[in-house]
Amino acid sequence: MWLRVLALTIKEFLVLLKDPRSRSVIIVPPFVQLLVFSFAASYDLDDIPFAVYDEDSGAQSHELLAGFRNSRHFHETDSVANDGEIAPLIDSKKVLLVLHVGPTFSRDLAAGRTATMQAIVDGRNSNTAMIALGYASGIVERFNAQWGPSRGYPGASSRLETRAWFNPNLQSRWFIVPGIVGLLTLVVTMLVTALSVAREREQGTFDQILVAPFRPVEILLGKAIPGFLIGLMESSGIILVAVFGFRIPLLGSLLTLYTGLVLFLVSAVGVGLLISSLAVTQQQGLLGAFMFLVPAILLSGFATPIVNMPSWMQKATVINPMRYFLVILRGVFLEGASFNVLADQFWPMAVIGAITLIVAAWLFRGRLY
Repeated sequence: MWLRVLALTIKEFLVLLKDPRSRSVIIVPPFVQLLVFSFAASYDLDDIPFAVYDEDSGAQSHELLAGFRNSRHFHETDSVANDGEIAPLIDSKKVLLVLHVGPTFSRDLAAGRTATMQAIVDGRNSNTAMIALGYASGIVERFNAQWGPSRGYPGASSRLETRAWFNPNLQSRWFIVPGIVGLLTLVVTMLVTALSVAREREQGTFDQILVAPFRPVEILLGKAIPGFLIGLMESSGIILVAVFGFRIPLLGSLLTLYTGLVLFLVSAVGVGLLISSLAVTQQQGLLGAFMFLVPAILLSGFATPIVNMPSWMQKATVINPMRYFLVILRGVFLEGASFNVLADQFWPMAVIGAITLIVAAWLFRGRLY
């Protein structure tokens, strides 16, 4: 018996190693996913861009701000001259944090009163915001430990007052649930389209389609439309649950949201059909979809910010349609971003969808003839 098991085991290895597609699926995905997880999955914040709005300009405020400027976690990118300059910096994500030192900061310290510095943080990613505020609180505590006792003030000399924009209570649900709309939509659409043609080949019904009076583009559309409609219905249901079930605020317009959703579905269907046109079996289609889904989700900014990744990996995310759709989702839900503001996120998904659909059609036509 064991000799037969051994012979069967050797046979399975030979089949896998002789098939070029199977070899690539066995060897390539683990290394790709290892690289992606190692570089992209990081919750550390080592480069927090911040701006300073210093209305005091005294020696004490300079000493406190020096703690931020000398920290390895922060780097100053802008200086604010008035209240009106704060919103554009945070809206455009040029800074994660704005430190506002009031005009009486040094005077309050000199008089022995508790002085307040305000930290205005971008709360769209609650996890990132809380980490940044934790670093900021540590710098303020070190300032208090050094400045207060040396001048006869054993208590806290300064206090950090925080205010989070777009997510006032820093609820992680507000950040995660809109992202789940994109994640589940991508998974469902990819699986439906990536297995469509391979399933026909395995079941032996693909030949029946070939002898029917259909052109290749008609067959391709017949495979694309079901996945598109299923993804549209799936995402619409999740949006309803997010708004009415989880009470996530939907501040933007439905037109902007569904424009992004349609373009995202087109790009997802294009990638799925591209995989399906290359796969001979459903197993290959499933593995191909999985090989795309894991890096796409991880490199989208769903869990960890893209700015935390190495620069070369940030450039690789430009071909990931989910990256753009997550910006649209969170922009419409939490910021109430308009169509014009998000225009730069629409056209990359349209380009990705057009290219993948054209290549899939070309490969599909080659398989037919």
